[in-house]
Amino acid sequence: MIRSQSSHPRSGGTSGQSGVRFGISAEGFPVARVDDTVFAMLPGRVGQYFLATCWCARRPLAELTRNDFYGHGGQLADEPEFRAKVLEQAEHQREKRALGRREIRSRAHTPWGPSQGASVFAEGIVCHSTAGHGGFHLSADRNASVHSRLRKMDGWYEEDAEWAIVAITFPHLFTGFERRCAEQTLKDSWPDAWEAIFGTVLQPGESREKDRWAFEARHAGDWVVVSAIRSEHHDGFVEVIATLGGGRGEGLERQRFLVPAGEYDVSRFGFVVDPARHASYDGPSSFVAWGR
Repeated sequence: MIRSQSSHPRSGGTSGQSGVRFGISAEGFPVARVDDTVFAMLPGRVGQYFLATCWCARRPLAELTRNDFYGHGGQLADEPEFRAKVLEQAEHQREKRALGRREIRSRAHTPWGPSQGASVFAEGIVCHSTAGHGGFHLSADRNASVHSRLRKMDGWYEEDAEWAIVAITFPHLFTGFERRCAEQTLKDSWPDAWEAIFGTVLQPGESREKDRWAFEARHAGDWVVVSAIRSEHHDGFVEVIATLGGGRGEGLERQRFLVPAGEYDVSRFGFVVDPARHASYDGPSSFVAWGR
């Protein structure tokens, strides 16, 4: 299931909404506290930032350092986006408390191992945690409410993506933040089901999986990189291995190419070789498996 992640007042004043406080860390980056969670806008690559968190940090915001934070809650463009993310999480926490979910002890058997605890969303809708994974279990009556295109016969829905099926089916049991995440997860993972259930057509950019299908269809006859390494034999170049359409597996034809390092920028679904610009290569290889 989705978990909370995910210009500010330099004085560290509140946002004007109860339970939210913004400030600046000891190392000069923006931070904010929502209940027991502290969020930070940490610098990543040049000109980029990402959202990080820490839990139960009791020290003042102004005393926190980068070493206090862990995790990666997604890219951030700037401080206004950081502030918006924090306020979204504050709203999410308030709504979640109002829903009155109950935490219980559980030793139920799940597809991911013994349950180590569970959250009861409603009668027949329970979210289990295990040592390595987790997810929802729906009673037979509850599971019957799931659309047939998404329903799992055993009533178990894992926490990475399938939790969204539960949220879409029982939206009144989830926060606005969770519902928005669930909608995007459904679009990304099961675009055909989304279109059939809601009578709509997802446009380019609205579904990761549908965009991937389009990419694969568009480049079925092109050389798409499946492996790459900076060349030890040609300075400033990346040596790549490509297959037609980016296919993987035994028996596929593979070719090597040299791509200028400045051009090698992997897109969402892979780098497409342009034979007119990227030279086919059969020389000494930086790939150990090629034995050259």
